[in-house]
Order: sequence, then structure tokens, then C-alpha cells
Amino acid sequence: MKYPHAVNVVPRAGYKLLITFDNGERRLFDVSPYISGSWFGELRDEQFFSSVRLDGHTVVWPNGQDIAPHELFECSVPA
Repeated sequence: MKYPHAVNVVPRAGYKLLITFDNGERRLFDVSPYISGSWFGELRDEQFFSSVRLDGHTVVWPNGQDIAPHELFECSVPA
């Protein structure tokens, strides 16, 4: 199955991302279940979490943390 691609991302309170997809949908993705361990745990820092950006069809953080593009759509809810 082909999923829509992220075209914009805005960090929100509560470790959520507001993502706009290329099909026009805006969806909320909850990152909090991913924030564990030393690598993804860096996202607990709100300033670091807010440094999220687009890279290709997914979202990334400065130290390389990313979420699979299909997860961004499948595991998000309409905003």
C-alpha cells in the first residue's frame, strides 16, 4: 500500500507532531511511546524534540532519530 508523504511537521505539546501529508490531511502523531532508551530518550528534552524537521518523506531529529514514513500515517489520528 502506498502511503501519503509528510510535507510539513510542527512539534506540539505532549510529544506530539502535527503532520501535513501530501494528500492534504493533517494528522497528530504521538511520539511519547517511542521515547525510551538512550537514543530515542533524547527526545524527552523539549528543546531537542522541537528541533524535528522533514527529511525526504519522514521526520528526523538532529542526532538521526526518525520515524518510518508509513508509521507516521498509520499511527496518527486526524487533527
